[in-house]
Amino acid sequence: MSRKAKVMIVEDHPIFRKGLAQLINEEKDMEICGEAEDVIEAKKILVKARPDMMIVDLTLKGVSGLNLIKDFHEHLPDLPILVLSMHDESIYAERVLRAGARGYIMKQEMTDKVIVAIRHVLAGKMFFSESVVESFLGMMTGKPAASPQNPIDTLSDRELEVFTLIGKGTGRKEIGDKLHVSIKTVGTYREKIKMKLGIKSSPELVRRAVEWVQEQGE
Repeated sequence: MSRKAKVMIVEDHPIFRKGLAQLINEEKDMEICGEAEDVIEAKKILVKARPDMMIVDLTLKGVSGLNLIKDFHEHLPDLPILVLSMHDESIYAERVLRAGARGYIMKQEMTDKVIVAIRHVLAGKMFFSESVVESFLGMMTGKPAASPQNPIDTLSDRELEVFTLIGKGTGRKEIGDKLHVSIKTVGTYREKIKMKLGIKSSPELVRRAVEWVQEQGE
């Protein structure tokens, strides 16, 4: 009998994590080898679990899932990572691909697509929606990229992280502590975000950030 593929989950919602684990464990050729709710726990489990692939949510306690993907890809470039998130694929798919992930599924599609996506990633393939694949192919063939329909697309990964934290009511000092940067640097990020999104004042920045977070269902 061939060895089952070992899958590790990094997801901070216990009920969702258990449901996903049950779905995977029902497959005859794969099993869950570890579950973590944050980056620190994930790093501890990873050493012992030695997974064949990892499923990561973008919204985690402490550090963003995007940063976790970048960190793990840097140290374990051969570890396949699949992102499973509530966030809009059109905004995050390119970001997670650049970070080192090999696939992206929105949680709303989990039941129908997650097993197929896992098999694709385990086989060394990519798994993204058709529209995202077309966008990637356009960039690879040198086709001029259309202007982003959503101004959020113009933000860098770190600027988007700061914008999201602002929308969650996080103050400058706490943002600095979370991202390990100075309050001055946080202020610089805020100004860049305001410029890119055409925001004139700090109150408007907070309002737009709160609206963004609510739209994402966080």
